Amino acid sequence: MLEARETETSRLLKKWHNGERAGLEGLLERHLPWIRNHVRGRLGPFLRKKAETMDYVQDAMVQFLKFGPNILVADDDHFRALLVRIVENSIRNRYDWFKARRRAVSREKPLPRDTVLSIDSPVGKVERPSQEAVNNENEAWVRLGLELIDAEDSEVLILRQWQDLSFAAIGERLDISADAARMRHNRAVTRLTREVGKLRRGQIGGSDDDCTG
Repeated sequence: MLEARETETSRLLKKWHNGERAGLEGLLERHLPWIRNHVRGRLGPFLRKKAETMDYVQDAMVQFLKFGPNILVADDDHFRALLVRIVENSIRNRYDWFKARRRAVSREKPLPRDTVLSIDSPVGKVERPSQEAVNNENEAWVRLGLELIDAEDSEVLILRQWQDLSFAAIGERLDISADAARMRHNRAVTRLTREVGKLRRGQIGGSDDDCTG
């Protein structure tokens, strides 16, 4: 018998966190058809015309589950709402860049396997966690937030926070001035902070507008 509040989705997520391929396969079997149909219905006219767009849905879902932070979502609707946002954002905002960036961040600074974010409800207090555990959890929330903001914001944050580039170097990379890079970074920090705050309060839903290309 499953323990209280544990659903098939949370059971499959735990199996995947433990490295069992069957967990990933079960999540795809259970949720991929719904997510694919939902994304198809929300795509804007331009992306809807591109046949390969729907081929990205499964890969985007798999790539996040492999290289994104571990999540635990007991409610099927919450899991689907979160994955739809991640998939849509990836398709809308330079799919190949999102995929490469996620893998690079995961490889360069891997999170411990036991760092798992519970997405279903507002985050409560944890009894005297170690500072390392707190730091890992905060890092995981930030990485999840990066999945949900625009690629332009994600890029400047990664260049500054993960690659430790100066604003002058970032400006050269983005073909803008150092001051413009600083301003873009500050705006991105504000947007990321807002997104992470919503996630930590258990707020997953995004815009109901169609995705446009």
